[in-house]
Amino acid sequence: MSGRLYGVGLGPGDPSLMTLRAVEVIAGADVIAYHSARHGRSIARSIAARHIRADHVEEALVYPVTTETTDHPGGYRGALEEFYEQASARLAAHLDAGRSVAVLAEGDPLFYGSYMHLHKRLADRYETEVIPGVTSVSAAAARLGAPLVEGEEVLTVLPGTLPEEELTARLAATDSAVVMKLGRTFPKVRDALEASGRLAEARYVERATMPGERVGALADVDAGSVPYFSVAVLPSRVGAERPARERGEVVVVGTGPAGPQWLTPETRGALAAADDLVGYTTYLDRVPVRPGQLRHGSDNRVEAERAEFALQLARRGRRVAVVSGGDPGVFAMATAVLEAASQPAYADVAVRVLPGVTAANAAAARAGAPLGHDYATLSLSDRLKPWEVIAARLRAAASADLVLALYNPGSRSRTWQVAKARDVLLEHRAPDTPVVVARDVGGPGERVRIVRLAALDPAEVDMRTILLVGSSQTQVVRRGDGQEIVWTPRRYPEA
Repeated sequence: MSGRLYGVGLGPGDPSLMTLRAVEVIAGADVIAYHSARHGRSIARSIAARHIRADHVEEALVYPVTTETTDHPGGYRGALEEFYEQASARLAAHLDAGRSVAVLAEGDPLFYGSYMHLHKRLADRYETEVIPGVTSVSAAAARLGAPLVEGEEVLTVLPGTLPEEELTARLAATDSAVVMKLGRTFPKVRDALEASGRLAEARYVERATMPGERVGALADVDAGSVPYFSVAVLPSRVGAERPARERGEVVVVGTGPAGPQWLTPETRGALAAADDLVGYTTYLDRVPVRPGQLRHGSDNRVEAERAEFALQLARRGRRVAVVSGGDPGVFAMATAVLEAASQPAYADVAVRVLPGVTAANAAAARAGAPLGHDYATLSLSDRLKPWEVIAARLRAAASADLVLALYNPGSRSRTWQVAKARDVLLEHRAPDTPVVVARDVGGPGERVRIVRLAALDPAEVDMRTILLVGSSQTQVVRRGDGQEIVWTPRRYPEA
């Protein structure tokens, strides 16, 4: 009979943190296998040393390369693939001979561990048991004495080997985080924490539970002193002391056309970092509730008052996120905030605008690619400009043969603008010009239809609808599944 394979998690380094099951398996195994660099020292073996007997068969799996370069024809990855194949063959020989094999793994065997490469090659051929271990993530949190996540918070675990831009985006977007595999990646990780606005709260843990353990503020750590066995930690924000600021800031963010799946990582980060959220209640409801964060909802028609309120909060040292739908710079809150911020009283308040997915882009993607060439964006609302101006702009854009994205086409109190706009456009467009009628894109009531301009029915248009009117070049094609798609060619015919 074949022997049994064990992946044994040893915990973060302190031998007393090994589980009872791990000790039992090591004691009962015939073969003890462990990884090491070419110097021959194995951290895994040192953790389990007191449980390894003289009659144990030991298999030292020595990496051919760690951080240095290699002349292997397959490069670094090729050298390691060949190593894992050879190591698996060595262990398979013991298993075929009926000997049980315990592969020692720091932390947990299936959490960024080398054991998993052997597991994938052997577990389908031999009876296998994986013994979980305490991870370095849990050990770091314990040594910091700080909760990692609480309530609805999200923990993100990242390898420091990711590109800096990816690290920055993910650190900005998450509540709590642990960045592993530091060492030579530390300067890049530190820069990513700073770029994401998280450096001040970042903690550093080196060799958690091992001799030489070090804990402190990450911003104070000398990059030249950081070993591979260290992690960066962003602990839970719940109950964390907010930094005292003389002046806060206002960040105007766009939530996209619907729920959280439309948020950018940068926007997620700004929303998570805010002391106060200010916005139209419908848009605030799209943002997850976080303990300690104040929410100030209001009616949709008090934009100027909302903007000034946000700036007043920031003047008192609060970090404020003004929440807008779609993109805040497209018929939304960015203009109101910047207009208020231009007053002398708020000249010293920092204001940033973060982009969001626009309603036009979301609707276009659902329908195909109607905005593939030049297009114009207009609002049909005559609350802030006369209808005569709207009609003149419609005629100008239509005569220039631009695709049109029409925002705010109608509401319960504005019922005639769509019909008027249709009639103006028919002066310049063929009756069969395709029109995308998109309502509640991304929401539970989403409905996207392609109609012809002459058949556009104002009764099916409300404030949650956007209209995309094609140019003379816009095409409609019925696909094999019966679905119509609409697109505008990027090439315009010669005059």
